[in-house]
Amino acid sequence: MTAATADDYGPNLSGASILVIDDEPGMRNFLTKILGPRCKRIEQAASPAEATARLDEAHFDLVVLDNIMPGKTGLDWVTEQRRLGFFADTILITAYADLETAIQALRAGVSDFVLKPFRANQILNAVSRTLDRKNLRRDNTLLRHELSVDGLAGRGTLLGTSQALSAVRRMLHKLAPLPTPVLFTGASGTGKEIAARTLHSLSDRAEKPFVAINCAALPPDRIAHELFGLIDDGETRKAGLLLLADGGTLFLDEVAQMPGQVQAALLRVLEDQRIRPVGGERDIPLNLRFLFATNANLQDAVEQGRFRADLFHRMNVVNVEMPPLRDRADDIVELAAHFTSHFATTLGMPPLDLDEETLLKLRRYDWPGNVRELRNLIERSVILGAFPDEFAGHGTVTGEKAVEDLDLVMQRHILHVLDRCGGNRAEAARRLGVSRKTIDRKMAAWGA
Repeated sequence: MTAATADDYGPNLSGASILVIDDEPGMRNFLTKILGPRCKRIEQAASPAEATARLDEAHFDLVVLDNIMPGKTGLDWVTEQRRLGFFADTILITAYADLETAIQALRAGVSDFVLKPFRANQILNAVSRTLDRKNLRRDNTLLRHELSVDGLAGRGTLLGTSQALSAVRRMLHKLAPLPTPVLFTGASGTGKEIAARTLHSLSDRAEKPFVAINCAALPPDRIAHELFGLIDDGETRKAGLLLLADGGTLFLDEVAQMPGQVQAALLRVLEDQRIRPVGGERDIPLNLRFLFATNANLQDAVEQGRFRADLFHRMNVVNVEMPPLRDRADDIVELAAHFTSHFATTLGMPPLDLDEETLLKLRRYDWPGNVRELRNLIERSVILGAFPDEFAGHGTVTGEKAVEDLDLVMQRHILHVLDRCGGNRAEAARRLGVSRKTIDRKMAAWGA
């Protein structure tokens, strides 16, 4: 048989960690020889007791085990481990495919079983199918979570070239390769989640999950179940969001709203990189990067006894302060142009004209709601077909200095966009949401 490559069985296999359990050395070695070159990590166990010790040391995506072993069957071991806190998918190897074994396998949560004797491609296909289903379930669960808490609103790009935002970008690039926890602070609407997603995308975890959790959006009586998982009398097994994020990045927003008992449990996770599901009896090892965010003063919360001091210091290894929009006035033109183009496209509405007077008024406004307020204003204005009176470009602007400042901002921004478009004026006009004639007129006025 021609040796297959990892790509033949999908990308999920190449990133998987697998535990092989069998009392026969020949079978363990055969499975290791077949699966080892194609997966990220593989380990062996010669007995259920040894397998239990392996689970206490590391988390596995998949377990491949023989059913008939001395002392305890594979199904008995799986059933026992599910009650303790075992969430890995399982493939059972058996020479007996009777109805009773199949029913027991389903009750124990076995994902698939392979009949002996089998060929290499049979076990590889079973492993590939199981991992594909596992990752599909995880992705669906995480997508439902994001939709339920409006997590998609946090997606986006850090736009702008102001000094304040450039300093944030430099810090994110410096932190990207490190496992260090990061605390993002700043007022609501300053882009803390977008900055966290940017940090994740720059890291070596970019291909793994990014799971955002708003602590204020989860009911206090459910937050522990959602984070750590739940095992209820062995009948209910729910993997928590921390386990689903394994290998990736966990972003906890509004951490000041976290209940006290969850704060204590999270501190243990940060220190040990292990979680215990509610009702479980086993700690599950994890590999997670932790990012946090708050618009509250956590130091005040610590002094008032509402937040654990030890957790605050564990979270606050590196602090990234997100600047308010009023300190990023140079970015308002680019942000306004981006949001105008975005909402005109996604809503199927005609774009608004960002004339000079409107841009000047946008720059003069204080923006207490920051970028989120600007985004909402432009979305509403695109829907209604006009800016509100306080921003509409039909009033009279006085003062030569105001006009000069606006012209400099416009010149810098248009030249920047033109540079990114390789000098293509038509493309620059499209991105800016203005006509080509406007670009030509401005360039002529500036002698460019």
